[in-house]
Amino acid sequence: MKKNIIIVLLALAAVAVALLLVTVLVEKGRGLVSRRSQESLQKLYEQAKDLEAKGSFLNAQAMMRNIREKSNDPALVQKIDKDLMDLNLKILFSPLPTDDSTAYTVEPGDTLAKIAKKFNTTVPFIMRSNGLMSDIIREGQKLKISTAVYSVLVDYSDNKLFLKANGKIIKEYTVATGLNNSTPLGTFKIINKLKDPTWFKAGAVVPSGSPENILGTRWLGLSVAGYGIHGTTLPETIGQHATAGCIRMMMGDVEELYDILPVGAEVTIVD
Repeated sequence: MKKNIIIVLLALAAVAVALLLVTVLVEKGRGLVSRRSQESLQKLYEQAKDLEAKGSFLNAQAMMRNIREKSNDPALVQKIDKDLMDLNLKILFSPLPTDDSTAYTVEPGDTLAKIAKKFNTTVPFIMRSNGLMSDIIREGQKLKISTAVYSVLVDYSDNKLFLKANGKIIKEYTVATGLNNSTPLGTFKIINKLKDPTWFKAGAVVPSGSPENILGTRWLGLSVAGYGIHGTTLPETIGQHATAGCIRMMMGDVEELYDILPVGAEVTIVD
């Protein structure tokens, strides 16, 4: 009887070991498949980047979205998220048609300013989107015009600014915000826009282009007196709470935003 019990226990132990080995092999197999899958996605990502380099933005965008859905590699997903935001702007600033754009035919008496007002957009945005080197247009000319409603969300705590089109985030920027909670919270509107703004510092006039003019090349004034979104001659402060309350951006970033946002665009600042 004792011998039979020992035999049964040995048999059970053998089964347990076999099951363990099977489990290990299955997991190893899954890991191998996962690695191969990620390697395949990495190759597809490289192909998408090649398409982007060749100017095939819409195909690159579609491929990257597909890769992102399938990938479980956090580093690759993070890289694709950044690439997709950059692609969003490349597509905006190209003649490529999108769901939130229209093909407009220039009518007699049209100017870019009239067209921009009609569609609540900006002249620089129309010029960028159509590769125009001047504001001269001709009757019958086809223009891509964005019809999306653009707005901004600023996250004070993280020093991030998000550009939104029809409520959807399409680009993320790192910014500098106010020291000691000096950036006002709430929902405001852009009430004025200035190119190469003059800075009035404690009664002194600091002209555009001066290294002492910390406003940089663009100013978007908010509907709260004295506050706005602007460039900076102090790029080292980006990502910090370092201003007197305004929102600072890198020069290229604020110039990009300036061209997209019309007067009246909504800016929401949250903590």
